[in-house]
Amino acid sequence: MFTALGLMVGWHLTYEGIAKWLSPGWTSAGYLESASGPMAETWQRLAQSSGWIAWIDGLNIAALVLIGLCLMTGFAQRLAATVGMVLLLMYYSVRPPWTATDVGFASEGHYLLINKTLVEAMVLGLIAATPSSWSFSIWQLVRQSFAGYAAGVSVPPSVNHDAPADSPQRRTIVKNLISIPVIGTMAFAIAKQHGWQSHEEDDLRRHVDGNSEPTVKVTQAADLSQLKRPIPAGKIGDIEIGRIICGGNLISGFAHSRDLIYVSQFLKNYFTSNKVLDTFWLCEQCGINTTAVSARPEPAALLQDYWKRGGTMKWIAPVYPKDDDYRSNIDFAIDNGASAAMIMGNVGDRWARAGKYDLMAKAIDYIKSRGVPAGLAGHELATVQGAEQHRCGADFYMKTLHCRDYWSWKPEQKKDKLIIDNYSVDNYWERTPEETIQYMESIDKPWIAFKTLAAGAVHPKKGFRYAFENGADFICVGMFDYQIIEDANILTAVLDDPKLNRRRRWIA
Repeated sequence: MFTALGLMVGWHLTYEGIAKWLSPGWTSAGYLESASGPMAETWQRLAQSSGWIAWIDGLNIAALVLIGLCLMTGFAQRLAATVGMVLLLMYYSVRPPWTATDVGFASEGHYLLINKTLVEAMVLGLIAATPSSWSFSIWQLVRQSFAGYAAGVSVPPSVNHDAPADSPQRRTIVKNLISIPVIGTMAFAIAKQHGWQSHEEDDLRRHVDGNSEPTVKVTQAADLSQLKRPIPAGKIGDIEIGRIICGGNLISGFAHSRDLIYVSQFLKNYFTSNKVLDTFWLCEQCGINTTAVSARPEPAALLQDYWKRGGTMKWIAPVYPKDDDYRSNIDFAIDNGASAAMIMGNVGDRWARAGKYDLMAKAIDYIKSRGVPAGLAGHELATVQGAEQHRCGADFYMKTLHCRDYWSWKPEQKKDKLIIDNYSVDNYWERTPEETIQYMESIDKPWIAFKTLAAGAVHPKKGFRYAFENGADFICVGMFDYQIIEDANILTAVLDDPKLNRRRRWIA
């Protein structure tokens, strides 16, 4: 059992160190900057020093690898276990589970006082407190061999070749060699996961990357240490909102997916209730503090559960007012905690096409009367133009915007109905981006751009830049949990770029 403990913890630490070493641009700065324990100020100051953080990153990687290898081979095992315990207790001090998040739970679970880091530190303490002879290892075999030679024995007792194949001596040798296949397996797994592939696989990867633009490439689970910093925020009314708003499609179990009929069912199975809560939590850690999930009972219940657990995710609710009852769904959203409400794009487009601007104005006025900002969403530019012309009074707009620079764009395809009704072209929602950009420059109200990635056809690096350069104050993006950190980092890189050519002034 002591052998197994040393091998397992050694595997974990070694792999963590090598994975960080092989991850381009990895740094512990984001992890330390978000420290929240009793030593938070100390860790945050270190994270803000480029000189210190370089040393911390290098020492962290080296310590993890060396401690792990010592535990697996048995060399200086007790010393390595002691140093490893101290290292893990330092990790624990950065984010102790009772203060690690404002939410009160983490993606892997909330333990109040005891978490896996503390448990593993105690395991290392146990290894450090026990004689190394209590576990089998390569170093144990080496020590026995040297001890035999030092005593004048020509052949070490543990390597007696005349002993029967099933003798205790040979069994001891085999047991002490147990770490060799374990280390070999880990080396193979690391090489396979971090880029060792056949020529055929490499050719296929180049072919796929050359002909498609996936939103992200999934390489590892979400790791907050990869977060450069939380995203910046703006305001709608008195509500502070991150520049990325978490789209509601994934959480609602629906996504625009062209002719791929299995996708929505996949989302419903992937986004269990716990996965939704974990996704909200991860969003908040990245500064994505608002979601635009629709005003329906199931999403509202999940938000209520999240808030009861300590979450603070804000909710801009797309509402579905009816022609003969525009109040009920608005009341439902606000009574269930919506920070703002907006007329859903489908409804806004339909009312605009029917010329029902009086009804639109009544719904917007009613939202305001409930004490929250009122917005209007539309897939068609005519929806926003009509609302402005008839002075419907929206506090903010949500309007589609994305470029047309991707392979599946088909400008020759005629559409005589609203684009929302034509699912044969389900990957584009902005037919006249230039007209939208020009018109929105004249609107002195916050603008949330949505469909900015054309349902996954446009890479975030291109889609985010296009939206913010062309006037959007916020973007609403549907994200899987494993995409959130990368999307946050892409956004900060875009907004920090001095070459960002934004024409419209920031309204929010």
